[in-house]
Amino acid sequence: MPENKVVSLDERVKDQEKPFLEQLLQEGARKLLQAAIENEVIDYIQFHKDRRDENGQRLVVRNGHLPEREVVSGVGPIRVRQPRVRHRDQSRFSSAILPKYMRRAPSVDALIPALYLKGISTGDFSEALAAILGEGASGLSATNIVRLKAGWESDYRAWTQRDLSQKRYVYWWVDGVYFNVRLDEERTCVLVLIGATEDGTKELLAVVDGYRESTQSWRELLGQLKRLGLSSAPKLAIGDGSLGFWIALQEEYGPITQQRCWVHKTANILDKMPMSLTRSLRRFKHPIKRSP
Repeated sequence: MPENKVVSLDERVKDQEKPFLEQLLQEGARKLLQAAIENEVIDYIQFHKDRRDENGQRLVVRNGHLPEREVVSGVGPIRVRQPRVRHRDQSRFSSAILPKYMRRAPSVDALIPALYLKGISTGDFSEALAAILGEGASGLSATNIVRLKAGWESDYRAWTQRDLSQKRYVYWWVDGVYFNVRLDEERTCVLVLIGATEDGTKELLAVVDGYRESTQSWRELLGQLKRLGLSSAPKLAIGDGSLGFWIALQEEYGPITQQRCWVHKTANILDKMPMSLTRSLRRFKHPIKRSP
């Protein structure tokens, strides 16, 4: 039976009420969990491939999916479809990642610190995922982790080559996000660009690593977007005070209305103020921002 992809109006309203970043995190968690349980079944069937009956048929085979279920996680409820395994003998498959009656992921509160501290390297990923799935969970072999990472890399490459020629964005938000995972002498900087379409829908346009927030790094990012077909400039670009992006933007797309990000501006102002005044000044940041 084909998967039912119809989304009810109530579910659509709930999704639109969620912050954009929350939607990204929840969808990423859903794909991670779905891929993990799929790979667990692949490994299980492969392990039992030589078990056969008197007619030469395999005793352990794949048998579609169980009905969709909801699991509560640290990023909210996640809906997944668990693969079904058929045994032609008296044995039974039980997922260690997603047990039959599991409705809440154990140790979900430890997920974000574990991934942050471990850096999600291949050697540490099993331990990081164990923070989600509980100690002793199987299906987290090195081969499984490599398969998951290969799938992510393939998805990312395909996403970075998607056609943008029919897209039109009226607003851009840009930022350089720094991580404390030290791969080089300098802290890793990831350049992020989010666009808003004419109907108000926010879409992630680019996520690439760069050298700090240099003009060259932003120039390469914007040049890649143009090669993908995004020829029209936004009406307004919002970012921090970093000069690299603004220089590259004018070079690639010409003069565009600019707006300084209020979050960055407020943080910069508060950073220069004495600690004794910081708390009282926070009360006035919204009235100041909204003043005529």
